[in-house]
Amino acid sequence: MDLVEVLPNRLHMLRFPIGQAYLWQDDEALTLIDAGHAGSADRIEEAIRSLGLLPERLERVVLTHCHRDHVGAAGELRARWGARVLAHRFDAPVIRGERPVPEPVLLDREIPLYAHGLTVPEAPPTPVDHEVEDGEALGFGDGAYVVHAPGHTDGSIGIHLPRHGVLFTGDCVAAVGPPMLGVFNVDRARAIETFHRLAALAPSIACFGHGDPLTVDTAAALAEAAAGTPA
Repeated sequence: MDLVEVLPNRLHMLRFPIGQAYLWQDDEALTLIDAGHAGSADRIEEAIRSLGLLPERLERVVLTHCHRDHVGAAGELRARWGARVLAHRFDAPVIRGERPVPEPVLLDREIPLYAHGLTVPEAPPTPVDHEVEDGEALGFGDGAYVVHAPGHTDGSIGIHLPRHGVLFTGDCVAAVGPPMLGVFNVDRARAIETFHRLAALAPSIACFGHGDPLTVDTAAALAEAAAGTPA
């Protein structure tokens, strides 16, 4: 796993073989955006300690959606450090193992990519301590709030930190190359609507579920990519 600084003393990316998570620091309190795959808790702990931080300070794990490469280690981190797990109410039953993971409607080009994604270990059922709603304040980042971002899954969310100009898109947007609509969507039309909604927030830093964070001309790049996304 790679650890990449995005915003000094505030934000780091934890890059796994498939997907990534983000660590946000508020003085001593820590928040994790997504949790990597099952079995990665040790590496997440090592990454936190390598920054001179204490994993006991991990207060919350905010899950952008229910897929295995984002949820996998959340339950173990909760058990170790008492971090509260947050997710949207539409995806929470899937994360808890009460409903199956929704099947995406795949484009032909997505079929081999989807098969590769399924090589990530399946996420165990994970408790969700709080089910979030659109517009809800999350208690970190000087005013982070939830942006309901359906399309990839029904309960996908973005997380916006307007005072820092940071937007976490989950898998609604990807950046394997230029920004683009994320793949494996349950509802492509809603995903495109979401892409436009997220781009309209005009962040200065965009952090994706897949692909490197965008830190230069971010707002313009997102707006151009959203405008050019075909229905």
